[in-house]
Amino acid sequence: MSSCSLFGLLLLACLHCSVSAEQRKLSPDNLLVITAATEETDGFKRFMRTAREFNYTVKVLGLGEEWKGGDVARTVGGGQKVRWLKRELIKHSDEHELIVLFVDSYDVIFASGPEELLFKFSGFGHRVVFSAEGFCWPDQRLAPKYPTVHTGKRYLNSGGFIGYASDLSTIVQQWKNKDNDDDQLFYTKIYLDKNQRTKYNMTLDHRSRIFQNLNGAVDEVVLKFEKAKVRARNVAYDTLPVVIHGNGPTKLQLNYLGNYVPTAWTHENGCGICDDDLLFFNDVPDEDMPLVYVAVFIEQPTPFLDEFLDRLTTLNYPVARIRLFIHNNVVYHERHIQRFWERHRLLFPDARLVGPEENLQQDQARSMAVEACKKDPECDYYFSIDCDVAVTNPDILRILIEENKPVIAPMLSRHGKLWSNFWGSLSPEGYYSRSEDYIDIVQAKRTGLWNVPYITQVYLVKGSILRSKLAQVSLYVQEGMDPDMVFCRTIRDQGVFMFVSNRDEFGRLVSSSNFNTSRLYPDMWQIFDNPMDWKEKYINENYSKIFEEPEKFVEQPCPDVYWFPAFSDKMCDELVETMEDNGGWSGGKHKDERLAGGYENVPTVDIHMNQIDFEKEWLKFLKEYIVPVTEKLYPGYYPKAQAIMNFVVRYRPDEQPSLRPHHDSSTFTVNIALNSKGKDYQGGGCRFLRYDCKVEAPRKGWSFMHPGRLTHYHEGLPTTQGTRYIMVSFVDP
Repeated sequence: MSSCSLFGLLLLACLHCSVSAEQRKLSPDNLLVITAATEETDGFKRFMRTAREFNYTVKVLGLGEEWKGGDVARTVGGGQKVRWLKRELIKHSDEHELIVLFVDSYDVIFASGPEELLFKFSGFGHRVVFSAEGFCWPDQRLAPKYPTVHTGKRYLNSGGFIGYASDLSTIVQQWKNKDNDDDQLFYTKIYLDKNQRTKYNMTLDHRSRIFQNLNGAVDEVVLKFEKAKVRARNVAYDTLPVVIHGNGPTKLQLNYLGNYVPTAWTHENGCGICDDDLLFFNDVPDEDMPLVYVAVFIEQPTPFLDEFLDRLTTLNYPVARIRLFIHNNVVYHERHIQRFWERHRLLFPDARLVGPEENLQQDQARSMAVEACKKDPECDYYFSIDCDVAVTNPDILRILIEENKPVIAPMLSRHGKLWSNFWGSLSPEGYYSRSEDYIDIVQAKRTGLWNVPYITQVYLVKGSILRSKLAQVSLYVQEGMDPDMVFCRTIRDQGVFMFVSNRDEFGRLVSSSNFNTSRLYPDMWQIFDNPMDWKEKYINENYSKIFEEPEKFVEQPCPDVYWFPAFSDKMCDELVETMEDNGGWSGGKHKDERLAGGYENVPTVDIHMNQIDFEKEWLKFLKEYIVPVTEKLYPGYYPKAQAIMNFVVRYRPDEQPSLRPHHDSSTFTVNIALNSKGKDYQGGGCRFLRYDCKVEAPRKGWSFMHPGRLTHYHEGLPTTQGTRYIMVSFVDP
């Protein structure tokens, strides 16, 4: 072997020994994380949670002290942090093996542990490394003085840096400024001094190997799902930073990343933080449950309000621990409030009702309600709910309280739609923007607790937060802004996190966009916009049992004549009253101008659905509720659910008591009883002549279904007393 080759091997061996020795020095035992915080905000708690997850040793400076470092979110400042660090590092100035990582806390999370951090720090070959960003702040005139950088971010950011304690101590001992002077400017001037930069062997993390500052780099950072953990990946430099810093206006992006990084939510384990800090009330007596101020807001005409109000009485929560406030700004809904109050006033003796006569604007009403909780030291929670929220989970209050969050909303959406009560992101102008995970959250493909920038319509706020962080701010009133926007922006500005939970099914949102209050019962027309609410109100409660227990809920009184539950009593009553209110009954004559040919072969006293503008709603009912039953009972036939003749018939002894034998012009006929024999009328019924089979006691809300033309020749039996109403539809003529 030549002497040159031997020398090269010896040199390589020496270098390897040198690197190994250096890496042995950088043990996690010799790492101290220092941060600054005057109070334990939501952001601070998140930071500490990620620090604990990776077993970082953290020293917190400033807890409980008054912040004198200025409003760093809007202008220069932060010098107080340097003063605290100067005082702390004096204790460690002689610890030459100690590595100190200084980071902010309110807007920082850890994505990885000490081992990776120290390995990457060692790889720099420098004794002090500051994070870097794309903006020269706070003095842009200093930009030309920075060393040239060919790739990566050029400018120093003081929100994160790492170095040997002895060097960092010497650096911060130079601080002689005021608490509200700028910390970043202080570190910048030291870095730009070439002599000092050389003396302390300083560099910047230009390519985000350790530190990721999000300001100016939001589009560079994406989530990287690994096995049972999540990283933030910088796609510009293909790096996986250890420290994520939501500096400047990127707090919301950090919140989004923090919903996942490092294990807040993973594909393998789902939500990793949902069971942290839960409250439990299983063994708490009713009289000791938290006091909740429930505020209801009726700001526009909204369908299904009776049902909404009734649900307030069925919450699984002691009513003695509820203080009810209702603001109704809609004259049309006064009747609903009156009915509710007459039935349930004893449940809520301390309730306050504010009606439209008080001419209170929405923002004023919301302020009035929340101020009541603020002023009552016994108010534990404030629960705000708008009338377009259909709560189907009676445990909603208990669930949200047990989550133990400062502000939390149950995730709700319109049935079958992506329209929900939260936003996953905001546009630069502060309005809706769809986050990458929005659809998965709405559709419950990802379930958990989500830190979001906007919630509306229903949410729970801790009373303690209202009386502390939110005590001096206006939560709803600001010129030119909607109350919900003011509320969310104020919450964000105070550093309070808003969460939305889709861990449980809570209910849905009701659409009011096509609600026409000129109709007698406008809820009837909501089958398209609010199909679930329509079903709950108007479909017989036993309808689903047709498919689950057909032997109990489908009868066959005559051959191929089936009898099953269809309408609720409410639907029957409202349909009859709507027809009587319309009053356009035909005379039961053969001449009928409503028909295309102007002639009815077997006339009845009736009103057609198109006379009340209910035709398309009725056809929707046929498609959604009659077709599935038809396919089950007449296997092999697949209905088109087309029908031209859809009408309510009225039978009276002195008007038209019966109907002569006839065939229906249909493939099959639906005949639904709209009132009760023995109570509303006597007699009536139907006889199928070919089978000499009678059905004389039709049940209210139940439907006959039988073949039409050819086989089921039938007649209407005489009504001898009272008035009988039936709904008839000739399907697939």
